[in-house]
Amino acid sequence: MKLIKNGLLFSALLTSLAARAQLPAPGTESWTHREFDDINPSHYQWLTGDGGRVLQARCDNSASLYGVQRRIDLRDQPVLNWEWRVARVYDSIEERKKSGDDFPARVYAVIDGGLFIWRTRALNYVWSSSEDVGSDWPNPFRSQARMIVVSSGPPRNDQWLSVSRNVVSDFKRYLDMDIDAIDGIAVMSDCDNAGGRTTAWFRNIRFSGK
Repeated sequence: MKLIKNGLLFSALLTSLAARAQLPAPGTESWTHREFDDINPSHYQWLTGDGGRVLQARCDNSASLYGVQRRIDLRDQPVLNWEWRVARVYDSIEERKKSGDDFPARVYAVIDGGLFIWRTRALNYVWSSSEDVGSDWPNPFRSQARMIVVSSGPPRNDQWLSVSRNVVSDFKRYLDMDIDAIDGIAVMSDCDNAGGRTTAWFRNIRFSGK
């Protein structure tokens, strides 16, 4: 299935399946790849190693989503945790502009707007090439999505970085929304706007209590 990037970017994450904040096992069919119209897709592959299942994302002038489409109840487990690393960041791009809206690695948390695309809201947790950790700004294509820098700069010796975010608190802080569930999560490595290349890895994506 192909999507229009920055138009129906988040509408792929649709489902009526309700669930507690537990994600399906890595590599199962519940994890799906979503491509964008007229954009080369990034390549995603599950690998075994580094202490468990690892999702590798290879980006070469490309962009696409890989994620879980399901209703996730956050009342007991609002904290989204993951580990990631990247091979390299991008040089001389302006990430706050459309021409530089590329990130070696992203993790999305999505509230679906259904047929009303403009009602869709999303948090973009990103590994920035140059912006400071803690920086945030509206997505340059869709203001309903918020970019939040949680890792930044070149990798150090293939080091895995751990991230934990309270999704409920972040939706309130950045989008002024009171929520108790989301409609899906996704990861992405994209380099189509500025024409870059990198590889990212994700592991131990899970929800936990406060």
